[in-house]
Amino acid sequence: MGLVQAERRAQPRYGGKKVYKAIAPKIREEGIRCGRDRLFDLLRGENMLVRKKKSYSRTTNSYHKFRKHKNLLKDLQVTMPEQANVSDITYIPTDFGRLYLYLITDYYSKRIMGYHLSDNLKTDSAIVALKMAIKNRQYPNRPLIHHSDRGFQYCDPRYTEILERNGIQISMTTRYDPYENAVAERVNGILKDEFEVGSMKGTEKEVRREIKRAIGVYNTKRMHMSCEYMTPEQAHKNGRYALKKWRKRFSSNPAGFDENLSLVLNQI
Repeated sequence: MGLVQAERRAQPRYGGKKVYKAIAPKIREEGIRCGRDRLFDLLRGENMLVRKKKSYSRTTNSYHKFRKHKNLLKDLQVTMPEQANVSDITYIPTDFGRLYLYLITDYYSKRIMGYHLSDNLKTDSAIVALKMAIKNRQYPNRPLIHHSDRGFQYCDPRYTEILERNGIQISMTTRYDPYENAVAERVNGILKDEFEVGSMKGTEKEVRREIKRAIGVYNTKRMHMSCEYMTPEQAHKNGRYALKKWRKRFSSNPAGFDENLSLVLNQI
């Protein structure tokens, strides 16, 4: 179990399949006969299997006067990094009050391109994450779509004008259905479930430092099955794979979409 524990020091809730993929070369080097199913049996016997957490908090307010855009991702085949970014806001409870984590993620590589931790749901906070995502682009000449829900932050002209000024197309969900922004929802879930950013302890400075660390580990160490077991940074740099799409298995159910998305997208 020492190899598993070493992998989980940085990612305490790293799933069994990805742990096996990470430690398989070391297992072979040491001449240990242990396949994936055997590892799962060992993890189960040691009570080391990761259990899914259930949580839900709505951060979207789509009842506003701003213009809403159509969904450009619905029938789009994403084949490369920086073809489409997905955006979302997730709620972070802390000992000193509630915070909101604004995330912008590359749809193809799953790399978090921009983020901002704020104590409010104002457009200014969303703009900070957007500007970081634009600054972090590695392929600035590639046509890019920015996809989000229809929250007022993303529809605010101050936000959309930045997108238009940078030649970025605007795409939005057409209704409150988490499957229309499934990748963003799943990345939220990974950070909360595997990196435990949804149950932060300590001072505000400590929480900010820990979330920055978690995003760094996620981008550089967290493998994704849908990216052929590459980390987001590897996939963003070397991505030459056919991106897997996961079939929708459930009808919309906002009160339980975290569980449904985990079942549909657990291979991300």
